[in-house]
Amino acid sequence: MPEPLLSLSGVHTHVGPYHILQGVDLAVPGGGVTALLGRNGAGKTSTLRTVMGLWRASAGAIRFAGLEITKAATPDLARGGIAYVPETMSVFSDLTVRENLVLAARAGPPDAARLDWILTLFPALRTFWSVAAGVLSGGQKQMLSVARAIVEPRQLILVDEPTKGLAPAVVANMLAAFAELKRTETTILLVEQNFHFARSLADTVAVMDNGRVVHAGRMAALAADDGLQRRLLGLSLDSHQ
Repeated sequence: MPEPLLSLSGVHTHVGPYHILQGVDLAVPGGGVTALLGRNGAGKTSTLRTVMGLWRASAGAIRFAGLEITKAATPDLARGGIAYVPETMSVFSDLTVRENLVLAARAGPPDAARLDWILTLFPALRTFWSVAAGVLSGGQKQMLSVARAIVEPRQLILVDEPTKGLAPAVVANMLAAFAELKRTETTILLVEQNFHFARSLADTVAVMDNGRVVHAGRMAALAADDGLQRRLLGLSLDSHQ
């Protein structure tokens, strides 16, 4: 088996007095989508934040593209090819859509062809190109947040609940955009409560509970096993279309 693009081995994270991650083992293959599932409070967002260096692992090792990054600073990880789309929709409200994307391009002015591709993925951003991001709808802000993460090519995108609170039409747009991004062989680690969305995109899946990964495998196998879904997640994926 090839070495995964991202791996966590025995990762623990403490936040103040709280022991959040309790020995996470996770492998994310390159060039596909891995869904990170689990009940609320299982540790999914904490895993993304720990990988991105926003929270520091207190034990264990994190490796990315063959290098240990356990103690790496967040800006260094961003420069090294990892992007993070938080649940909170990371945009600058006082800046226009264009300014948000220009600012996100660390290597200089964004490539014109890539910008055009992104605006094809999210046509609403083209419509509101010169409008302050603060007046966009929630769905449009989420589109902009994803667009900022991919304005430059990245090896790995960490995405936290991109469809939360979005209207069905926006979710459909987001699904199509991520499917197109997947075709570029960008690796995506996706935390998502919309199980239909996750199932439609993911090649592999890891399920968390109480700060640990309790199941890992192919998404197709989990999607086909109603009993396993109920045991791991407390529900059937078919009940959350």
